[in-house]
Amino acid sequence: MIRTRGLTHIALAVRDPERSLRFYEALLGVREYYRDDTTIQALGPGPFDVLAFERAPALVGREGAIRHFGFRLVDPADIDRAVDEATAAGGALDRRGEFAPGFPYAFIRDPDGHEIEIWFE
Repeated sequence: MIRTRGLTHIALAVRDPERSLRFYEALLGVREYYRDDTTIQALGPGPFDVLAFERAPALVGREGAIRHFGFRLVDPADIDRAVDEATAAGGALDRRGEFAPGFPYAFIRDPDGHEIEIWFE
């Protein structure tokens, strides 16, 4: 077995990397650390997380093997704020509920339709 720091990044096909950066800044507080002509990479929200927004309009909206990716809340009371932040930043709520009492979740879509799970466990 090799040692790693865990999953470090995800690259998303997007229409507009700048728009995606603004969405994830508003929702998760990510911050830009690299950019070139077609890609913006952002750090956060975890200490080793990287979200890469790659301009690839032909791929946007096509489902592959990855159905969604998730972020675990520190406080279950933040679920309403997460939904509000996502929709205010241009995302859309798909569905929400509780896995069990006190364990809320929400599935939201970013501006390019990528599904994000926000939950507490």
